Amino acid sequence: MALSLELVVLMVAVFFAFTANGAFWASVKESGVLSGARELRFYIGVTAALVGLHALLFGVVLNRWIARPVLAVLLVATASAAYFASTYAVYLDPSMVRNVIRTDTQEARELLTWDMLGTVLLMGVLPAAALWLVHFPRVSIKRALLRRTLFLGAMLLIACVGVMATFQDLSSLMRNDKALRYLIAPGNYIVSISRVLSEEAKSPKGPRQVVAADAKQQVHAPSTKPHLLVVVVGETVRAQNWGLNGYERQTTPQLSKLNVINFSDVTACGSNTEVSVPCMFSLAGRRNYDRENIVGSESLLHVLERAGVKTLWRDNQTGCKGVCDGLSFESYRKPPDSSLCDDQACRDAVMLQGLHDVIDDNPGDTVVVLHQLGNHGPAYFKRYPEALRQFRPDCRSADLGSCTRQEIVNAYDNAILETDDFLSKTIQMLSQDTTHDTAMIYVSDHGESLGEGNVYLHGLPYSIAPDTQIKVPMVAWLSPGMASGKGVNTACVRSRASQPISHDNLFHSVLGLMQVSTTAYDPKLDVFSGCQTTAGASP
Repeated sequence: MALSLELVVLMVAVFFAFTANGAFWASVKESGVLSGARELRFYIGVTAALVGLHALLFGVVLNRWIARPVLAVLLVATASAAYFASTYAVYLDPSMVRNVIRTDTQEARELLTWDMLGTVLLMGVLPAAALWLVHFPRVSIKRALLRRTLFLGAMLLIACVGVMATFQDLSSLMRNDKALRYLIAPGNYIVSISRVLSEEAKSPKGPRQVVAADAKQQVHAPSTKPHLLVVVVGETVRAQNWGLNGYERQTTPQLSKLNVINFSDVTACGSNTEVSVPCMFSLAGRRNYDRENIVGSESLLHVLERAGVKTLWRDNQTGCKGVCDGLSFESYRKPPDSSLCDDQACRDAVMLQGLHDVIDDNPGDTVVVLHQLGNHGPAYFKRYPEALRQFRPDCRSADLGSCTRQEIVNAYDNAILETDDFLSKTIQMLSQDTTHDTAMIYVSDHGESLGEGNVYLHGLPYSIAPDTQIKVPMVAWLSPGMASGKGVNTACVRSRASQPISHDNLFHSVLGLMQVSTTAYDPKLDVFSGCQTTAGASP
C-alpha cells in the first residue's frame, strides 16, 4: 500500500488522540469545570490541538527511512503508557520516567498481566505491524520539501486554532492542575524522557559534594557498649493501614506487644522510591528539595563513615539509589539459596540471615540499613506466606482489574503483616545482642493508593499526591542500654510521637542517636532531642 509519509503521520496522530488519552479525558470530566456547549468545544478544540502538535512533532523529525521503526516503537510505548494511565492513574512525569528506567526485570515481570498484554497487542503491536505494509513512494527533493512544508504549516495552523478555540478553559484547567499534562500521550513520556536525559547529562560526574565535613563521633561513656542501629527502609506501606496508627484492622499485632515508639503523623519526601530514598538520607530533605543537589551530595551514610561509624546497606529492592555509593552494599535481589526465596524474589527476613556475623566483625559503632521489598505492588500476594493470609479473600493476581477493591486491600494488609513480622524479628535479634547497645528505626519510603478516586499504586506528582501516597508509618525501638547511654527518656519521646514529622527528621535523628557531632546537625529535627537527661550528651 503506497501512502505519503505525511498522511501516515497524520493518521498516527489522530490514532493517538482518540485511543491513548482516556485518562486525560476522564480527569477533565471529573474536574467538573466544563459542561454543555463549552465541554463539547473543549473536546473538539483539544483533540485538534493534540493531533496538530503531535503531527507537527513527528513531521519535523521523521523521514521515509526511519518513520516505520520510530512510529512502531511509539505505538507500542504509547499503548503501554495509556494502559497504566487508565488502569492505575499513572502520570508519566520525569520522576515516574526515572522509576520506569530503573525498573529491573523482576519488577517489570510482575506488571505484565494478560490485560496489559492484550491492550498493548491490540492498540500497539497490531497498528505497528500494519505500518510495515505501507510503502512510501519516492518523490523529488523539491516536491518532498514543498509537501512537508505545507504539511507542517497546516498542522501548526490546526494546533493553533484548537488551542485558541479553548484557550480560556484550557489555560485555567492546566493552571489549576498542572500535572494533567502528564496524562497526554505520547507527548507526556516524550517530554519527560527528554528532561530526564537532559538532567542526567548535566549531573555532576565528579566526586560528591562533601556534607558535614566537620562530623566526628563523640567518645562514649566507659560504661556503654558500641552502638548498633538498624534503619529499616520500608516499601510502599501507607500510614492509613498501619495498625499502630489506629487502623480498624490490627495489621501490626506483634509490634503492638513490643515497647516501640510509633510516630503517627509522618510525611514522606516523595511519592516514589526514586525520590524518597535519596531524599530521606540527605541533609537537604523535602524542605530544601533539589534533586540535582541531593544526588550530587554525600548522604547520611557517607557522613557516618567519615565520622568513624561503619555502615552496611542490605538490599532486597532495586538498589540504594546512590545513598550507599562507594560503601558496603549487599543485594538480595537475585535470590540466594534460601527457604525464604523463590525463583523471583526473597522475603525480607533473608536480610537478617548472617547479619550478626557481619556486625561482630566490626568492633565499633555500626549502622545497618535494610531496604525492604515490603508491600511493593501490584503483586501484593507475593509478599507474604500462607501463614499470614489472615485477611481473605485476597487478590491473588498482579492484574488488579481482575480483583475487587476489598480483595486488593486484603492482600495489601496481609503484606503489612509480613512487615510487622520482619520488624519484630529484627527487634528480637537486637534485644538479644549482648555486645552492642542497639536500636531500630523503621520508616516507609512512600505510601500507596488502593482505589481511592480510582487511583492505584503510587508515583503521582507530589503536588497532587493524596495522603495515601505520602503519609507513612515510622517506628523506633531502643534497647535499655541505648536509651540510658544516650540519656533518652523513651516515655517522653512517646508522648510527643503524635506531632507532625517527616523524612527530613531521619538525617538528624540518626546523627543524634549515634552521637555524631557536626554543625550540620539540627536538634529541632531530631525526634529524640528534648527528651534527654543530662547523662546523654547531644551532638
